Amino acid sequence: MVGWVPRIHSIDKSNDNAGRYIYGGWWTVWWTGTYSMILSKAAFFHKKYLSLYTNEMPASIREYVAKNRNCEDIAMSFLVANETGSPPIWVKGKIFEIGSTGISSLGGHIEKRSQCVNRFVAEYGRMPLVSTSVKAVDSRNIWFW
Repeated sequence: MVGWVPRIHSIDKSNDNAGRYIYGGWWTVWWTGTYSMILSKAAFFHKKYLSLYTNEMPASIREYVAKNRNCEDIAMSFLVANETGSPPIWVKGKIFEIGSTGISSLGGHIEKRSQCVNRFVAEYGRMPLVSTSVKAVDSRNIWFW
């Protein structure tokens, strides 16, 4: 997946949650410089992944996404990473959000997203997401390499 809105997963290092993953939002990406997912709201990928999402991804994941009305972007990141074994590509650019009343403004958002990550890991039987720090930039506006 290639896009403008990166996110990250990390291992929960607290003693009572060994083996659990945590979903990290923009500030975690900014602080660490690392990401493993691109939100599908501002991404592009080959059309074959839409077919795989609909026809070959475990039905239990699609049902979970539909029931919870959340995490379709995480599910797509899992699917693409599982198929390619590669990390996504973050493209430097600007995306303008209109308003701040979306699903991410609701309480417990990060925990719900972390639950999705852990549920999908269980469904796949492993963690397919690949972390990276690569960022594609337009070099025409940069005078040095």
